Amino acid sequence: MGKSRTKRFKRPQFSPTGDCQAEAAAANGTEPEEDDGPAAELLEKLQHPSAEVRECACAGLARLVQQRPVLPGLARRDAVRRLGPLLLDPSLAVRETAAGALRNLSACGGFEVCDDMVTKDIMTPLVALLKECSTGLDSNEMSPQKKKDENRNSIENIANEAVNVLWNICECSSRAVSIFNKEGCLEIVLKYLSRFSTNVDLAISVAYCLQTVTEDNPELLKSFSTPALHVLESAMLSPVNSMEYLLLKTLVAGTIWNLKDIIPSRSQAEIINAILKILSEVLEMDAGETVIQMKEAETQRIKTAAETEDTLQNANGDDLMEDDEMEEIPHRRKVRRKTFISDLLPPTDKELREAIALLTAQQTALEIIVNMCCSEDPTDDEWEELSSSDESDAFMENSLSECGGQLLSPLCLSHEVHTALTHHLLPKKIFDKTTFPNSVAVDVCSRSPTWKPLIRKMNTIQCRALVCLQSLVSLLDVDHLGGPAALQTLAQHLSQLLFSQPDFAKHVDFLEAISSALRALLQTMASKNIPQCMTPDQLMTLCTAGIHSSNVGVRVNVVSILGITGSVLAKEDGTLDTLKTIGCFLLEVATKDPCLVVAGEALDALFDVFADGKEAERASVQIKLLSTLKEFQPVFKMKIRKEGRTKYSPDQLCVLDNVKMNLRRFVAYQETVEKRLTT
Repeated sequence: MGKSRTKRFKRPQFSPTGDCQAEAAAANGTEPEEDDGPAAELLEKLQHPSAEVRECACAGLARLVQQRPVLPGLARRDAVRRLGPLLLDPSLAVRETAAGALRNLSACGGFEVCDDMVTKDIMTPLVALLKECSTGLDSNEMSPQKKKDENRNSIENIANEAVNVLWNICECSSRAVSIFNKEGCLEIVLKYLSRFSTNVDLAISVAYCLQTVTEDNPELLKSFSTPALHVLESAMLSPVNSMEYLLLKTLVAGTIWNLKDIIPSRSQAEIINAILKILSEVLEMDAGETVIQMKEAETQRIKTAAETEDTLQNANGDDLMEDDEMEEIPHRRKVRRKTFISDLLPPTDKELREAIALLTAQQTALEIIVNMCCSEDPTDDEWEELSSSDESDAFMENSLSECGGQLLSPLCLSHEVHTALTHHLLPKKIFDKTTFPNSVAVDVCSRSPTWKPLIRKMNTIQCRALVCLQSLVSLLDVDHLGGPAALQTLAQHLSQLLFSQPDFAKHVDFLEAISSALRALLQTMASKNIPQCMTPDQLMTLCTAGIHSSNVGVRVNVVSILGITGSVLAKEDGTLDTLKTIGCFLLEVATKDPCLVVAGEALDALFDVFADGKEAERASVQIKLLSTLKEFQPVFKMKIRKEGRTKYSPDQLCVLDNVKMNLRRFVAYQETVEKRLTT
């Protein structure tokens, strides 16, 4: 119903069944049958006088909460209120493991658990812990060297766990964000970020948290002082170019973009250019080749280590490596959201951590570009997110009131962003990311259980690139995209991507992303009278597969594509049969799809296809378009009246009402067409 628009990317929301161990357990049929036994025992041990016992209990809970079926039992037993005080335990080891357990709970539990954690006042001990860690790092600078190093590492580890808990909760709870604002957490986490040169892991955690809390948070923006901005700038412009530092710089770039409203206009061009320069550098890297190289390096390192171990064992016996092995075990209890799973791995798996960091940086870079290309108004695609977010609604109301009822014009349409996008050749780099992941890299990862999750990550990057491409096609001039020939090449490329996968309909995320990109591309080509490239057979194959998708976005895209293509064909000779096929398909969708949004899009497509042209007029009569629409008209009106307010947003209802009015007019027009052709 109108031109294709792109949804903004919110920060990645953790799926309870994402990378938690529950998924693996379910696949193996090893889900816990009873959670009360181990949960009750571990919770009781949290009160034990021995710090070692408390630490072990926290570590056990950190593992247990990764199994989703145990979460209700832990909630019944008030696990959050029992773990909370241990964040301030006299033992630093207990503090770290308690924070680790809460981190896993907040990650695997999702929105409901995080909201419950705020209700049970986890923010009070959490903020206190963050402040103590900050103070501890300051006082630690005066300690003797050996003790200083030990304490600093311990305190920074605790801070890292605590920041991750804070990030998870703030991502899911607007109340937590309000507490973040009021308690001055910004100053604390910026102090942690300033240590990026010595602790990049902590800095990355802070950068994730900052990117979350600075999004749609005008109250927090007022707290950013010049020194605070300098901390962000220093991290973003760090000369180090390891994969983890690339991720850090990308995340900080996203945070600075969120702060665009407080950046002086005289500095915006420079800042935008700096952000896009970083994103361009990240996207320029060949992630597939990097994955292959990192896996080869890991294989060689393990081989060398094994040879060294054999040599030591032969010289000194078998017991020399025991301590190191014991030290690695606790690291395996950690888990994080699916966008950054390296904490599942021991620190020695540096190659895998580097590969994950690069893939995450590229995904994040693409998401930032999409957000830069989107206006502040809620689109059809994100109405479900907005309808469940009071904070988003409030922000939109504020934005409207501040500009006299007119939506804020997107900064991405400014000359600065437009120029920077094309200067850094981002359209070409994004185009390159839409190709399927390197087949050799996929094969390498598929043969290693610890590397296998990277395949999904590479597929996600492809989907993000397709969505990003959709944004650029919708916003940039044809000349900046390479001209008409480049658009035709792009259309052929997308068709090849789509139809080279015989089971593309099964990959919902991919199908939604590529159908959105095709929709935007075909719309642009039609508006510029550039010949379309998809054959009728390809078109109907896509639409037949897409219309049976459970994803509303896919169904909307395919009927819109049909409308765009059909409206072009209606002006050509010899297209009668194809127009009849398109018309019958759209009628079927309009009258039978259970979602009114899809039905409305199908009606809108029918209006476009049969609005003009001799072939279109002949086709409309032969498929009995008029009689079918006249019969459906009262049904459509009734459905809007009965289902509208309960199932659809005000914005969607407004569009549907417009379709209803256009349907009445179109029926009147078709009556004149049929009368003229049959008399």
